[in-house]
Amino acid sequence: MSYLSSSEKIIECFNFIGGKWTSPDEKMGSVLCPFTGKAIANTYRSYPKTIENAVKIAKQAQLDWGQQSLRERAQIMAKFQKWLQDNSNSLSQTISNECGKLPQEARDGLMKGIEILEFAASMQNHDTMTKMLVSKGIHCEFRREPLGVVAGITPSNFPAMVPLWMLPIALMVGNSFIWKPSEKTPMTSLLICNGFKECGLPDGILNVIQGDKITVESICDHPDIQAVAFVGSTPAAKSVYTRATAQGKRALTLGGAKNHIILMPDAQLELASDGILASFSGCAGQRCMAASVLLAVGDCDHIIEDIVTKAQKFQAGKDIGAVITKQSLERLQSAIEKSVHEGAKLSVDGRYVKVPDELSQGNWLNPTILDNVNENSFAATEELFGPILSIVRCKNLDHAMKIENENPYGNAASVFTTRGDVAEYVTLKAKSGMIGINVGIPVPREPFSFGGINQSKFGHGDITGNGGIEFWSNRKKVTTKWTQITNQNWMS
Repeated sequence: MSYLSSSEKIIECFNFIGGKWTSPDEKMGSVLCPFTGKAIANTYRSYPKTIENAVKIAKQAQLDWGQQSLRERAQIMAKFQKWLQDNSNSLSQTISNECGKLPQEARDGLMKGIEILEFAASMQNHDTMTKMLVSKGIHCEFRREPLGVVAGITPSNFPAMVPLWMLPIALMVGNSFIWKPSEKTPMTSLLICNGFKECGLPDGILNVIQGDKITVESICDHPDIQAVAFVGSTPAAKSVYTRATAQGKRALTLGGAKNHIILMPDAQLELASDGILASFSGCAGQRCMAASVLLAVGDCDHIIEDIVTKAQKFQAGKDIGAVITKQSLERLQSAIEKSVHEGAKLSVDGRYVKVPDELSQGNWLNPTILDNVNENSFAATEELFGPILSIVRCKNLDHAMKIENENPYGNAASVFTTRGDVAEYVTLKAKSGMIGINVGIPVPREPFSFGGINQSKFGHGDITGNGGIEFWSNRKKVTTKWTQITNQNWMS
């Protein structure tokens, strides 16, 4: 694995407007590599006048783009897909260096984004608008039309994958796009914009605006932006949704999670232990699909002991990536202290990490396991967003489901068992949008869409799959009559 060194040039993360790189309005600070603690980029803020200019250009460019056929747009998406694959090494390294993922984890996220790109590019084959004879001489049909200028606000933990949840579908249906990447991970946006331009996307169709909360608020308020999608924490998701919809916009905002895995004593040992370990430690636990609470039903000690043994062998920088910022690391360390103070047993303490000298200033936390956690405690109820597993011992399956159901979030839930009736019971009773059966990270594959419920999502529908197509477009309904019909009914 390689890391950016202090001798390398600091990247200037500018705006991309109308196909050109332009300086934003105000420098905010530096992006620090989570592995080394060294500055690797400068980040900037954009004010309303810059958003106004970007929207004006995007609005004009969309007029022609929206008139192109799906086939013409799909040709550009196909070129961009090849570009992503050809440049996956440099993309994965950039993602890794700015957000702390291991290179393979960065590549995996990129591959999920490419999967959604493939779905979008095939839209002309699977999104066939229906036309039928509904009465004698009368035809009805659907036609899909773009909204115009739309926007996406994406998080720091998946600087390529989450934008690729939004961009391909929004662009394929004919919109132009304003993208506000996270100020913590702006570097990947530079590569993606250059890639789209190289592949022939017309200038002004994709525009990147760097910034922070001030920039987000300006996007939500702009009258010519018709829809806003967001992925981030629940408080921020709720705020963006409320502000955008107050302006009459369409909004779909995905928030945080407190995902549960129900572990049954009959679960297959290796399948369960490996799946649970990967779920809470992968990407250093910094993903909304991480299962941070293990609801152990009955005597599951043989499986938990296997998880503990494997977790103790993790090597920072090899088996687990870094936490994105020093502030996030300090928050996680405090959460561990608080949990122990509340009575949890610290089965694996990941705070004491050995790394090479060149990584000593990085943000490291190895897998941490808290056992005998009270179901109402801080560790069991708050989203920690790190490689920490809280084990709650449950009397029976109904006790476990009660805990899962009372969770205010509703992103994902999984069960590890060899019994089909138990799996079906959990599937029926769980109050989450995505369910895993012997799968610790139940991310659906396209065309099955991604999205939670309850406090994990604000708005209707899902952000990928057919839900994404519906979100980024309008259906126009056309009723046609060409001949005089002699029979009488309410329509003819």
